[in-house]
Amino acid sequence: MPQPAELMNEGIMHLTAQRLARLLACAAVPVMLVAGCSSDSGSDSGKSKKGSGGSSSASPSATKASPSLAPAVYDTLPDACKTLAKKTVTGLVPGAEDKTGKAGKSSDVRTRAGCTWNGLDDNGLKGSQYRWLDVSLIRFDSDAALGGSGEERATDHFAKQVTAAQTTEGAKKVKSVAAEGIGDEATAVRYELRKTDEDFRNQTVVVRTENVVLTLNYNGAGYAGAKTPDPDELMKDAQKAAKEVVAAIATANE
Repeated sequence: MPQPAELMNEGIMHLTAQRLARLLACAAVPVMLVAGCSSDSGSDSGKSKKGSGGSSSASPSATKASPSLAPAVYDTLPDACKTLAKKTVTGLVPGAEDKTGKAGKSSDVRTRAGCTWNGLDDNGLKGSQYRWLDVSLIRFDSDAALGGSGEERATDHFAKQVTAAQTTEGAKKVKSVAAEGIGDEATAVRYELRKTDEDFRNQTVVVRTENVVLTLNYNGAGYAGAKTPDPDELMKDAQKAAKEVVAAIATANE
């Protein structure tokens, strides 16, 4: 019968043989996998595998949070009827029935506002000059569900307003040009329109300033034999008025 000392020696030799086999096996695998063979203990190896498995199961999500939208620059609108000085109104609409203007109806004056002036300047035997002026303002907040930042939404509305002016029913000789130096972007649309048996000259200036869109309409006609107004002069006045409104928007948000 083997003695205890002999059994111990056999156990040591058996362990040495197992360790040698592991080392040879590790030497045969690629370098990147050698780390997995560094432990001699079965229990340690089990812990290593468990740790590795936990790490792989906690892989980062492939879905990234969408960046937050930039807040709208302008958070209010001015009183549309006060965006133009009385001197400006008198010059654009001589004979105006109400120089203070007629405010448009709005359920929220912080997002929508408008004002209209009109008048007939009677020159006796020389006829009369009619003028109509309208200022319309709409402000957009940043809202991902509604289309993006306030500026992006305003840009979309700006394009729609330009198209609406260009496709006015009955309009003839439509012409569009970029209006330089007004807001962030501006387009001036002119056309002729026959109504009330008179030839009207219409000018529409659409402007985007930050997250606000201004649509300024200005038209005129000569009555009772009066000369038809010069469209170039009307457009010059309309663009000048648009700049004044843009300045009023900025002032209201200071």
